[in-house]
Amino acid sequence: MPSLGTVTAPPYDVIDGVQRAELLQRSPFNVVELDLPMASSEGSDRYMHAAETLEEWILTGILTQDRFPTMWALSQEFRGPDGHTHVRNGILARVRVTDYGAGMIRPHERTQPGPKLDRLELTRATRFNLSPIFSLTSRDAWPQIEPATANEPWAEVTDIEGTIHRLWPVADEAIHDAVTAKLEGAELLIADGHHRYETAINFRDEMRQKHPDAPANAAFNYCMTTLVSMDDPGLTILPTHREIHDYRQKSVEQVLADAQAYFEVTPVASREALAEAMAQATPADRRIGFYDGRYYLLRLADPQIMAKVVPDRAEEWRMLDVSILHELLIERVMGIDKARVEAKENLDYHRDLDLALQQVDEGRAQCLFILNPTRMSEVKACSDKGEKMPQKSTDFYPKVIAGLVALAVGLKERL
Repeated sequence: MPSLGTVTAPPYDVIDGVQRAELLQRSPFNVVELDLPMASSEGSDRYMHAAETLEEWILTGILTQDRFPTMWALSQEFRGPDGHTHVRNGILARVRVTDYGAGMIRPHERTQPGPKLDRLELTRATRFNLSPIFSLTSRDAWPQIEPATANEPWAEVTDIEGTIHRLWPVADEAIHDAVTAKLEGAELLIADGHHRYETAINFRDEMRQKHPDAPANAAFNYCMTTLVSMDDPGLTILPTHREIHDYRQKSVEQVLADAQAYFEVTPVASREALAEAMAQATPADRRIGFYDGRYYLLRLADPQIMAKVVPDRAEEWRMLDVSILHELLIERVMGIDKARVEAKENLDYHRDLDLALQQVDEGRAQCLFILNPTRMSEVKACSDKGEKMPQKSTDFYPKVIAGLVALAVGLKERL
């Protein structure tokens, strides 16, 4: 194949049917054929198709196994929202699967049963981790592996968003030991891949029940993870804006009028003026943007209202912008309940603000709520309190692509 760039793909859960077809046009060996499989014929099983395809690729040498235990150093160079170039560094490695808990591995978002069953069926069929979980570590082990990146990378891939991914295999046992020692006792916070990690727990439990005599180093006790320090200077979280469509309960004017029960509502002259006003937000001064063809700034009038509305949640959760948006504006002002939000009856999500604004301008949506990015300190604070954040609270950028490495987790595999 001419380039690894033709066989890599974004995480499976951000790929739609059109993009899947485009990826396979680039190469029939794109990882999407395995990680987001389709049935090969009517009535056939898509998970078995993935397993059979994977076996064929291994037998024909499309995929090869490392001869020695290997960690992989990963550097991602990207352009941030500020227009500047940033670099985020991580380590691809196997991590022992443990149940959630303080001082071990923590989630920060809720999961849904459907995606977990999908990933479990795929793991059962293929016996592989095909894409890595992305976890943040409370300790920084990059300095331990960085010397191995002095030479040219083994692979360099530019993805569809322009991020350059550079990868170095590291088989040096001394470096493995140094990384392991640095991360001994470190806490991991899942940034992306909650469904995949909970699938790893379920698969481990299932395999242990079926094979109680399997040794501790059986591969199903581990999962493939990208480890990034919480203090990495390239760590970036993007906001996810909320589009309201097919909404008929109230006029936009009535929504804005009713919002004044909780917010100071101020018209803003332009998109640039709104961005400048929102950039002045602080933890004590929560600000949300609104667009219906005109721009408005919504400032939370009394932070104590959230304690009255959701008294059973921790303060750290209550004061998230996304919590304020959903509890006060979407649910109470607009009357869109949690079930309708879950079903996306009147709601859609956008990373791309230009596209979201266009939805309103072209009449496909009534209005748009514009958010600031969640702060890393807020993610950690919620996790420390055992709170799982609302859906689409964080968008860690860039994504860790699939198709660079995979981890075999079958019964006979040992790590």
